Amino acid sequence: MKKRTSSDLKVDLGRLKLKNPVMTASGTFGYGKEYSEFFDLNRLGALVIKGISLKPMKGNPVPRICETPSGMLNAIGLQNNGLKGFMKEQLPFLKTVKTKVIVNILGNSVDDYVELAQQMEGAGVDAVELNVSCPNVKKGGIAFGTEPAAFEELIRAVRKKVDLPLITKLSPNVSDIKQFARIAEDSGSDIISLINTITGMSINVKTRQPRLANITGGLSGPAIRPVAVRMVWECYKTVSIPIIGMGGILSSDDALEFILAGASAVAVGTGNFLNPTTTTTIIDGIKDYMAQTGIDSMSALTGALKCPKRP
Repeated sequence: MKKRTSSDLKVDLGRLKLKNPVMTASGTFGYGKEYSEFFDLNRLGALVIKGISLKPMKGNPVPRICETPSGMLNAIGLQNNGLKGFMKEQLPFLKTVKTKVIVNILGNSVDDYVELAQQMEGAGVDAVELNVSCPNVKKGGIAFGTEPAAFEELIRAVRKKVDLPLITKLSPNVSDIKQFARIAEDSGSDIISLINTITGMSINVKTRQPRLANITGGLSGPAIRPVAVRMVWECYKTVSIPIIGMGGILSSDDALEFILAGASAVAVGTGNFLNPTTTTTIIDGIKDYMAQTGIDSMSALTGALKCPKRP
């Protein structure tokens, strides 16, 4: 074992500088205040709040969450109180938090995203994350994140109008995630985050009905982690912009898998439901790992996977 050393957890995601590599995944941490009674939010590398739309959204009918083996399905339907509600009710609290605040934004048109990004820049948040899983109503309802041309148009439009660090959250529900990572980089995204949930379905065989009112939902949790790690590794070999990895991270070892595969930072999602202090446990675990292995910087870990040579 190497000699213990002083570990620096700081990470640079381009223009976005974090005190450590651990953040929350949008949609799993509310607006932050909900978790503030459990631990000091200032310990986080970044706080990523749930998606915000221009107008309030009620979300899908219940039931909209169900457990699955090693994971969960959700079809919340992007419920939120809209831009005005966020500015009035949530933003004042977020301005008291002494860590980076990233706002996930969503819309049904390019203009929606541009307006939201501009409003967030004016509000002084630290970065915006584009949720590209929403349907583009002007393109027949296709999801921005699964159609290359719409995906590129969206990122370029937002990049043209705002100077904020721009994160694009990639959908895994595509045939080649590397293609979308390249488009994101070429279109002006500063960072990519991946993966979003995988489309799934669960049926109650006794009632012969789907367990979700929406029928299908997004699968998250440890069940998707191997898929997520593989996609991060593929994107790391494809693009030069920083990567935020996510998908079933419950422990520091889980987080380190993503980092070794090429992620500069990680986001915890479903783990927040199991234990509200999961993020702080992971921060401590990464620091211990670095000290025990003699690694003094996060950059030395990112992409440090040792692959055997193939015959």
